[in-house]
Amino acid sequence: MDISWIPGDSDLLVTIVAGLVVIGGVGAALIGRNRQAPPREAPPRRDDAAATAAPTVEEAEAPEETVEAVETPEAVDHRFGRLRRRVGTTFGQSLLAIFRRGALSQDDWDELEETLLMADVGAAATDELLADLKARLKAEPDGDPRALLRAALLDVVDPALDRSLALGAPGDGELHSAIVVGVNGVGKTTTVGKLARVLVAEDRTVVLGAADTFRAAAADQLETWGARVGVAVVRAHVDGADPASVAYEAADRARTDAAEVLLVDTAGRLQNKQGLMDELGKIVRVVSKVSAPKEVLLVLDATTGQNGLTQARVFGQVAPLTGIVLTKLDGTAKGGIVLAVQRELGVPVKFVGLGEGADDLAPFDPAGFVDSLLGE
Repeated sequence: MDISWIPGDSDLLVTIVAGLVVIGGVGAALIGRNRQAPPREAPPRRDDAAATAAPTVEEAEAPEETVEAVETPEAVDHRFGRLRRRVGTTFGQSLLAIFRRGALSQDDWDELEETLLMADVGAAATDELLADLKARLKAEPDGDPRALLRAALLDVVDPALDRSLALGAPGDGELHSAIVVGVNGVGKTTTVGKLARVLVAEDRTVVLGAADTFRAAAADQLETWGARVGVAVVRAHVDGADPASVAYEAADRARTDAAEVLLVDTAGRLQNKQGLMDELGKIVRVVSKVSAPKEVLLVLDATTGQNGLTQARVFGQVAPLTGIVLTKLDGTAKGGIVLAVQRELGVPVKFVGLGEGADDLAPFDPAGFVDSLLGE
């Protein structure tokens, strides 16, 4: 076997020296590279990261927590004057167009009747209005058609009805309560909130009772309305609680706080009229232990027309209604529902909703309403 490639002693020494030189050169190169690269900083510990991090804009300029200011509702006196232009005028304009033709033929009277019915005046109110118009035209054949029509409409609306809320005078030191009823979907809870604003604008102290415990959103919605004007809201602690117990707690809170007005929002389910009657009756009884309700206000959606009258009849049978609140009157060009409701129930329209704004609920003005219908 040839073993001449194995180095001897001297060759081994040379080999070792050469190897050390190579290793030293590699090491020097690595050291030089490390010197050129900046040293890596160890990541800060979790404790130190928050202390050393640069503040964000939000952190550096975070404003102090502010409490939303309580709103001041608009004064009530001139609300209808501001909103009356929103009352639909198609109804009145159609009537005036017929009267401008001069002597009315039977076809004109038929058209007049159809116009009234299409405007949701209702059959009974239509018959009454037509009879009144014929009598006026017979008595004043040369009279101004617009003036005669205005007088006839005003008689049907009946400005002699008392449309004030029977809730005493501001500052009388007594607690007055009101129950608000109506089917779900007509804007009942919103109306309660807007009525609270009306009362606050009159410098009254108010407590709201969220007795519509079958709609979880109703109490939340009422709390929002109350917070905006600094009004206390009493609600159930659990969904589906007894509405009467909430109403009583609200009445007791109003008495404790020496409030002037209690407004109670109620559920409006017509599927079981007997159940509705029992529920409303119980609410009235428990509230009466503190303050007998002076007002039972029915909220109706003006856009539902004759369907609203059906609802009105049901509530008229189960509760002693004292007034009507017509919502969304600006959303219909008919307007005749005002005449129909009063004729049907014998109960005055006390407030009308003429917009979605917080202060777009106004006391009903009979003369202003008729003038709005006729475009005056």
